[in-house]
Amino acid sequence: MIRKVVVGVSGGVDSAVTAHLLKERGYSVLGVFMRNWDEFDEAGRCSGEADLKDAEWACRRLGVELRQVNYVREYWTAVFSQFLEDYQQGLTPNPDILCNRHIKFDLFHRHCLESLNYDAVATGHYARNSLGNFLEKATGAEEEARLLIPADTFKDQTFFLAGIARKALQRTMFPLGDLHKAEVKQLAAKIGLQRLASKRESTGICFVGKRNFKDFIREYITSRDGHFVDVDSGAVVGNHEGIHQWTVGQRCRLSSFLQPYFVARKEASSNTIYVAAGHDHPALLSTRMHIDPPNWLCGESQRRCFSEGVLRCRFRFQHTKPLVDCCVRLSPANQFQVELDAPLRAITPGQYAVFYDETACLGSARILTAEPLRMEAEKLKGLGSSFS
Repeated sequence: MIRKVVVGVSGGVDSAVTAHLLKERGYSVLGVFMRNWDEFDEAGRCSGEADLKDAEWACRRLGVELRQVNYVREYWTAVFSQFLEDYQQGLTPNPDILCNRHIKFDLFHRHCLESLNYDAVATGHYARNSLGNFLEKATGAEEEARLLIPADTFKDQTFFLAGIARKALQRTMFPLGDLHKAEVKQLAAKIGLQRLASKRESTGICFVGKRNFKDFIREYITSRDGHFVDVDSGAVVGNHEGIHQWTVGQRCRLSSFLQPYFVARKEASSNTIYVAAGHDHPALLSTRMHIDPPNWLCGESQRRCFSEGVLRCRFRFQHTKPLVDCCVRLSPANQFQVELDAPLRAITPGQYAVFYDETACLGSARILTAEPLRMEAEKLKGLGSSFS
């Protein structure tokens, strides 16, 4: 029976209400604040001190002990260094998924269970665990844990949890899974945490903060001039200061052209950005992509289905976008491919394909390449087929 729970306290309303709910259920609760980034860089920016003060204030109000752990070095190695390397290679990474995989649900999770000797870890994520949001079921190894879609589908954060190890779910609790954000804020105000209920939520990449992204990335990656090249004509239509400053689908502010140009793909070897004229140019649309081997969170029946060569499910690569029906296939050469029922715009190498069924997140995989519709049409034409 789980009695002692560590709550990852961030200084926000969600983690504070999580700690309150657990105390109300009779658990012994310990709050832990994670330092994952140097709060004071060389310019004195990106301070996490305000969040720490809010976390301390909330825990005092709740009567919960608060400790700290420092993962700054580990975050730099496992998350930020990979982030920079991906951008230099023309990819667009997702540091939130990497942080959850390597820091929160690995290092931090193991620290809580093994070093602190607590029974489970709870977070303020909007998600559900099939074992129960309070793990009040039996949690033996024989019972599978699955990552379920929360009640608040607008705040659904399973996308960012899709890369964690499946075994971590056996001892992870998501007490907010049955609540909507508005209910959480109302509860916070009711229990005297109005200060957090009215606090603006952090968005975007945590270590960038309020800075312009291009200004931030220039501090770490040297700019290297290159060309914007029209994907249709091969003509040079402009110049850029580095492929790391642009992402697929982004509009290029190039003047004197009838239609606006958008980034279609990036070529790191030549430092070239290929651009397409028009928001919905075929070079920006895809129904087929190649992915890394997936991190599966799904049940045995679905894994067995995939082992037979194909898994029918749903897909998204941005957490706010609608789900699209798809097939995940394993080729005879052990390569993984996703085929969408409908084309999507600006599928971005380096981002993550995240898979779902009607109720759960099934897992994720990093996107390696996406084939534009035009390329797919040419393949079909070469096989003597028509394309529509």
